Amino acid sequence: MCNDLIQKDLKYIWHPFTQMKDYETDAPLVIDRGEGVYIWDINGNKYIDGISSWWVNTLGHCHPGLNEAIKRQLDKIEHVLLAGFSHAPAIELAERLVQITPPELTRVFYSDNGSTAVEVALKMAFQYCRQTGRPRKTKFIALKNSYHGDTLGSVSVGGVDVYHKIYKPLLFEIFQAESPFRNPGFTGSVEKILKKHAHEVAGIIIEPLVQAAGGMLMYPAQYLAELKNLCDKYDVLLIDDEVAMGFGRTGRMFAFEHAGIIPDIICLAKGLSAGYLPIAATMATDGIYRAFYDDYEKMKTFFHGHSFTGNPLAAAVALENLKIFEEEKIIEGLQPKIKCLSKNLEKFRELDCVGDVRQTGMIGAVEIVKNRETGETYGFEERIGLEVYREALKRGAVLRPLGNVIYFMPPYVITEEEIAILTDIGVDSLKKVLG
Repeated sequence: MCNDLIQKDLKYIWHPFTQMKDYETDAPLVIDRGEGVYIWDINGNKYIDGISSWWVNTLGHCHPGLNEAIKRQLDKIEHVLLAGFSHAPAIELAERLVQITPPELTRVFYSDNGSTAVEVALKMAFQYCRQTGRPRKTKFIALKNSYHGDTLGSVSVGGVDVYHKIYKPLLFEIFQAESPFRNPGFTGSVEKILKKHAHEVAGIIIEPLVQAAGGMLMYPAQYLAELKNLCDKYDVLLIDDEVAMGFGRTGRMFAFEHAGIIPDIICLAKGLSAGYLPIAATMATDGIYRAFYDDYEKMKTFFHGHSFTGNPLAAAVALENLKIFEEEKIIEGLQPKIKCLSKNLEKFRELDCVGDVRQTGMIGAVEIVKNRETGETYGFEERIGLEVYREALKRGAVLRPLGNVIYFMPPYVITEEEIAILTDIGVDSLKKVLG
């Protein structure tokens, strides 16, 4: 059965972010089931899910409460359009999101995933400026090394060449500021752009605290606070892309809370449904919402939508997810695990092949180098991360390095003992690959 499934996979499926020729030597891992922090392949091999299945699975696989929420909703209605219609899960989820975010964020616009949440935010900001008498504000500021998704709008504000460079002829023009990672100048690059072009800028989009797909590039909350001050000073919207960092990943419900700021727009996805079903939300202030509220013939309607916007099954499981967060005090329970992860990451500093170890909340990142003294890294073509991935699989863990960065982003239900095991596997895999 295993070989048959793999052959059918190779015959029919085009995998994301994958050079399919690699599968001539490395077949895809066919997963059969999951429970908690573990997944099993169809041969019965067990793995710790060290990356929360692409950063979405916060409460573990096959969570009984989340399973039951979907089953309850499935007996009522599986889907209905959200234009001219509504349903209890979407209404109650929107109410809950408004309750757990700052009071200024009053409106919830649903979509399908992180990319679409960003697309909504960009279009919303653009149209808002036009409808408030500032039609020249048509551009955005984004950061180098940023990643906001793979649809064309979100790619336009992306800054990771390996994902984005080839599509440049299709993209709209932006202003690109320097990344705050290892940048003592912080917001200087952004302010330089604003001093010259604020009259053209509708918004600044940011990944809060961690530029994830860029290599888990971390920076202080002070940068966010300074950025918000600049947005207020130059009359520019701050769009906070919480898709990867929201719902506890940084140790608080939302990453922007570390800076004590209130963004104008936030984008939510991934952990919103604990990885169960695709659902996203773009939240905006009442001031933004009011700019679209008028008689129909004034043509101020936000003409945007998706077939599965606010899907009842997805909304129901997302609502149950937030209920579990509150009742089981998930954020409070993360604090000792964050300390445990920090302690266990120290093991990597003893390895000559490690140039940097960094952590934000429940994210640990280990940067591999050829030469610690000079900081020389391995070339793209050497694919050291792939070799570490292979070794980790042999030892019972799923790690998916970003180039030369090995990272740990496990489900929150992981125990301190399992954190130690997961990081030990990372250490042993690095030793095997690089001596």
